[in-house]
Amino acid sequence: MPKVTAQGKTMMCDRQSNLRKVLMDNGIELYNNNAKIINCMGIGTCGTCAVLVEGEVNEPNWKDKARRSLPPHSPTSDRRLACQTQVLGDVKVTKFDGFWGHGSEPVWKPEA
Repeated sequence: MPKVTAQGKTMMCDRQSNLRKVLMDNGIELYNNNAKIINCMGIGTCGTCAVLVEGEVNEPNWKDKARRSLPPHSPTSDRRLACQTQVLGDVKVTKFDGFWGHGSEPVWKPEA
C-alpha cells in the first residue's frame, strides 16, 4: 500500500486512490482561505487543490492539463490538481499559498 505524507501525517491508501480524497479523509486542509468554501468539489475545474507532489502518481490527465494551462497556474509549473491525481506509490505533498495554491511560500510541507 502506498504512503502519502502531508502536513506532518503519514497515511496509507490503496494504489490508484484519488489524492484529494486521501488528504481530505485524513483531515488535511487542502484549500487556502475562501477556497475552503468556493471550490469545484473535485471535478477538476477550479484549480484550488493544486499541490506539489513528489513520488509516483499518474500522468496528468486532460482536466489537470487544461486547468493548469490557465492563469494563475502555468502548464510548466510543478503543481498538480489533487482531485485529478492518482496515488501509485509513496508520495510527499506540499501545499503553497495563494487562493489556487499557486504561490511560492509553503502553507504546509510533508513533514510538520
